[in-house]
Amino acid sequence: MPLRLLLLCFLVWLCTGVRAQVETATLTGRVTDLVSERPVDFATIYVKGSSSAVETGESGRYVATVPSGEAFVLVFSRIGYQLTEVKVEELPAGGRKQIDVALAPIESGLEVIVRESKVEKGGMIREDPAQLRLLPSVTGNLESILPSIALGVSSGAGGELTSQYNVRGGNYDENLVYVNDFEIYRPQLIRQGQQEGLTFANPNLMRSLSFSSGGFEARYGDKLSSVLDIKYKRPDSLRASLDASLLGGSAHVEGSKQLGRTSYQRLRFLGGVRYKTTRYILGTLETSGEYQPNFYDVQAYVTYDFNQTLQLGVLGNYNRSVYNFTPLQRSTAFGGFFETLQLNANYTGAEQDDFATQMGGLSLTYIPERAANPLFLKFMTSAFRSDEDEGISIRGRYTLGSLDIGLGSETFGEVTDIIGAGEQQEYVRNFLDIQVYNAELRGGLELNGGDAVTTRAHFLQWSVKAQHERIDDYLNEWERLDSAGYSLPFDEDGVRLFSVLKTENQLSSNRFSAFFQDTYTWRQDGRADIRLSAGVRAVAWDLNGDIDISPRAQLLYKPLGGTKDITYKLAGGLYKQQPFYRELRAPDGTVNTDLRSQKSFHLVGGLTSDFYYGKRNPKKFRLITEAYYKSLWDLVSYEIENVRIQYSGLNDASGYVAGLDFRLNGEFVPGADSWLNLSLLRARETLTGVQHERVTGRGPEGEVLSDSVKYVPRPTDQVFQLSLFFQDYLRNNPNFRTHVNLTVGGGLPFGIQGNNTVYRNTLRFNTYHRIDIGFSWRLYDRLTSRNRATSPLRFTRSTYLSLEVFNLMNVANQAGNTFIKTIFESQFAVPNRLTGRRVNLRLKVEF
Repeated sequence: MPLRLLLLCFLVWLCTGVRAQVETATLTGRVTDLVSERPVDFATIYVKGSSSAVETGESGRYVATVPSGEAFVLVFSRIGYQLTEVKVEELPAGGRKQIDVALAPIESGLEVIVRESKVEKGGMIREDPAQLRLLPSVTGNLESILPSIALGVSSGAGGELTSQYNVRGGNYDENLVYVNDFEIYRPQLIRQGQQEGLTFANPNLMRSLSFSSGGFEARYGDKLSSVLDIKYKRPDSLRASLDASLLGGSAHVEGSKQLGRTSYQRLRFLGGVRYKTTRYILGTLETSGEYQPNFYDVQAYVTYDFNQTLQLGVLGNYNRSVYNFTPLQRSTAFGGFFETLQLNANYTGAEQDDFATQMGGLSLTYIPERAANPLFLKFMTSAFRSDEDEGISIRGRYTLGSLDIGLGSETFGEVTDIIGAGEQQEYVRNFLDIQVYNAELRGGLELNGGDAVTTRAHFLQWSVKAQHERIDDYLNEWERLDSAGYSLPFDEDGVRLFSVLKTENQLSSNRFSAFFQDTYTWRQDGRADIRLSAGVRAVAWDLNGDIDISPRAQLLYKPLGGTKDITYKLAGGLYKQQPFYRELRAPDGTVNTDLRSQKSFHLVGGLTSDFYYGKRNPKKFRLITEAYYKSLWDLVSYEIENVRIQYSGLNDASGYVAGLDFRLNGEFVPGADSWLNLSLLRARETLTGVQHERVTGRGPEGEVLSDSVKYVPRPTDQVFQLSLFFQDYLRNNPNFRTHVNLTVGGGLPFGIQGNNTVYRNTLRFNTYHRIDIGFSWRLYDRLTSRNRATSPLRFTRSTYLSLEVFNLMNVANQAGNTFIKTIFESQFAVPNRLTGRRVNLRLKVEF
């Protein structure tokens, strides 16, 4: 019995988590005169609403003890200077932060300068989701605006219709997404951006987001490219919102209620529903027909604090995407100045897709009171299921001919020479069922040290995780091509199909993973703030029998005491991505269970500079610059068509990615944040055992001339990406704002269908460029409106009305190709273009 009791206590301890209950944090800094830049002594610093205060010494320095775990206002006052209030975000228990203030003399008329100095946690980009909710977006999903705020992010060939994204030369499957520490999975069968519905993350429920474009810590999972870490709110009062537009709508409610004798026994709840239909947008595509897309999801996050030391959290989501499409006809002109071709097609049949995902997660956290060496543990378990049905039965008759573009010609704009005519019939009946179940125990121990001048701490983190996966896949596809009355490939003895894929796969496997990480922080005011994180991950998979070890390290260094506010970053390590089902399946439907993990070595270096621009009314800006190099091996080669990735199912490639990322954000206009991102990259690969060739010209008799090359462009080699989000408002009416979202990206490479090996990815799409603009009018705000007592909207907290113009310049960007084959086996790549200009009206109300 004692042994059983001891074992039971041990299991209860494992299923709980602990955190420090230190109730205070420390602020340090220096107060100076804005005009003379001399230190200001005897300045009083206190937390607004409190009764205690500190004063600066002769050097202008101060040390103040402040509350942790909550935001507050810090007040600086001194006779002869303007009273200054600084809003400070919540600090962790025992944390330290430096805030330097340059006070303006009363008679100067200048504005005070405040500099906050602190190493960013994990070297990740962090944004307040509230600033992003009014950005014009076709999808309405958070991921579609990542190119505007994150480093090295592109939406790829899917353009504005997709929420999937590439990061620094990676593909859509190489990105980690977490919501409240639960890993999020996405559907696998989606072919085109118009089939995509709502992603998991609900912007109305979000409290914060962090994003790393590479070189991330060992505590994050096993993908090659990036991490998106999202935290949901912990509401303390009853609130709600409604959002409606021509593209759908959403609603959410949040609140908190005390259920026990003490204020610690509290239930907090978040709930949201969303509905989206892109029928209005898809009406601008070149293929006309009846589009019936309907996407919706229901989501809830509920936590209950049993007492001050124990918390339970439950996260649930149901998401369904139904896409029905009946095509009628298509007319696409393409080519160059000297020759323009036009494809005309008429269709019969329809496409019916149904993607349903369900996810549930439970976490348990225990919070004992520990004055020293705080420890935490967190037990998590989740279940995910994706049921994907794809049905296509479409028959198209087409003609391909030369278009008369001669000005003044009687047949101007008409097809004068038929190059090919035929029929294409596509049949698809695919069913995929994915189930993922996992349980994880996370823990951490903080070892504090140092003295009154220097702070030292080790933060040890670890995790063990077990995951079970089940895959049931049924594939039934075939395609028939007919050119000039002859089926391709031509056979005198019968009618042959161009391609046939019919197979059934069932897999059941288990993964086991663990990590250990130590984050060492050292800080001395006036000298430096250092954060060194080093750790290692281990993953084992019983399907291929591999065990992958991934050491990683990251160093952040911030000099203190000078006038410049710069943080330097250096990160590197191994990143090994074990295959999921899509990488295992070859184009012929067979599954390679011996496929090894794809591997990458990251080396990232950069700096973050916070500076002020302007003399009279200086504005704060942040410049982030990073250079990176990624060595890649054991890659699984692939080709992309729109958002569908076709893997080879073999570890048959190696390569590298190198590039530079720049990000500038700040208030170009006072009170309105803006972002400017520029990314330059080179992504190269080589297929094992293949000597790649590049065409250099033609010989005297018309023969093709070529040179041997070692590396060729990867499908994600975009070369450059420029993203700009800019906000402005009327000088005399700040309630009326303009939001401009500009994207310019280099054309992605692609190859000839069925012949993309030796001459690999030799062609490119045209440059992607697009402008979306929004005009928002704040009809009412409870905090700022002058007519709060008489406004008919006073029952709301705030009300916004927005007019959005998507694709302002009506640019016909390209998302992929339709390959047309003639009887002579010649192929023509007909571009599949994205959406045109559309105007959207949107109303957002917060209660």
